[in-house]
Amino acid sequence: MIASLRGRLYTGLAILTVGMALAAGYLAYRWAFDEAIELQDAILLQVGSLAASNHLSTTLPSEGNIDGEAQVLIEEIRPGAAADARGNPASQLPSDLPDGFQTVMRGGTQWRILVRTRSDGSRVAVGQPTANRDEVAQDSALRTIVPLGVLIPCLMVLIAVVVDRSLRPLSRLARHLDAKQTDHLEKLPTSAIPTELLPFVASINRLLERIAMMFDKQRRFVADAAHELRTPITALVVQAENLDHANLSQDGRERLSSLKTGIRRTGHLLEQLLALARYDNGTSADGPQTEFGQILKEVVADLLPAARDKSVDLGFVRIVSVSVRLEPVALTVLARNLLDNALRHTPAGGQVDVSLFAENEFVVFRVDDTGSGIPDADLDRIFEPFFRGSRSQGEGTGLGLSIARRIVDRCHGSIRLQNKPSAEGPGLRATVRFPLK
Repeated sequence: MIASLRGRLYTGLAILTVGMALAAGYLAYRWAFDEAIELQDAILLQVGSLAASNHLSTTLPSEGNIDGEAQVLIEEIRPGAAADARGNPASQLPSDLPDGFQTVMRGGTQWRILVRTRSDGSRVAVGQPTANRDEVAQDSALRTIVPLGVLIPCLMVLIAVVVDRSLRPLSRLARHLDAKQTDHLEKLPTSAIPTELLPFVASINRLLERIAMMFDKQRRFVADAAHELRTPITALVVQAENLDHANLSQDGRERLSSLKTGIRRTGHLLEQLLALARYDNGTSADGPQTEFGQILKEVVADLLPAARDKSVDLGFVRIVSVSVRLEPVALTVLARNLLDNALRHTPAGGQVDVSLFAENEFVVFRVDDTGSGIPDADLDRIFEPFFRGSRSQGEGTGLGLSIARRIVDRCHGSIRLQNKPSAEGPGLRATVRFPLK
């Protein structure tokens, strides 16, 4: 069964059109054929009347380019006549034929003849071979349906064009939906939409509105929960620091270290959740122009101690002075999340290269590391919240890349993660592009 609505409409209309055309063609053929036979019978009637009145005999002469198939044979019917010495088939007509139209066999050929009796009792027959008559009738009928045969392909093309143009609003809606980002749920436009589709579009818009409300409630819940949890987490940090000065056994010190690690990871998770809620409110093209190069230098300087502790070479390959229309805090979070992700997945002795430059009306921010990269199966999900991949390392929360994408979306940019080409060695390449304004 055809799944496409366009295919169903075209197939249904094509079958209906071809079926109706075949039926119309058959009826037109039969009508034209019968009309041609009747016309030939009318000619025989006229020729018969002429032959009966003027005692004409033999075949009527051909003048010009008259087709031999259209010629009419005229013969006298004589009582007891037999074939002549030359085997003339006309002399084989039986003398007892009744007046009127007859279909008889003569000399192995079927003939259509008209018999007339004159006032003096003599009889005359005019006729044509039925094969010739049928051929003439068929040619006439075929010429009748030839225009119909030419019209059908043209009609099929017109049907395809009409179906395609009629369904273009659906195609535009589909492209509009496909172009939507997952967390941007604006209503579908209703302008230039056929009346039959308006209820369908209105239902989709109501669904999008309910989904947007659900997402908004989710964001508010995450932000409120993170805010509420900051106070107890801060209290836990203070208590853990107080315990650090107490006289504890070795086992107690180990347990305290595990506790501080858990508290630190929880605090980082809360900060990431707050950032996710902050940058999860759609696009914004009205941010201030911010010098990205200076912010990037500060972030790299903050991460250098962690890179040295892990024996990772962190530095710039290329950096130019460019501005991006985005808040400084957002750029700081973006750069820190991408660099922190690269450092976490780069082994000791590895390298993290940072680049910032302008290219083809875009500001390009690139981070290359020498880690193990990302499995191809994880690339499509790497920006999902809380997804850490099958090769997760360290104390990541699975929110850093999701936050980075939301920040990039705010200024209509793009972010892409891909494994480096094999010629450049193992590792991951994160590329961010901002419109150059």
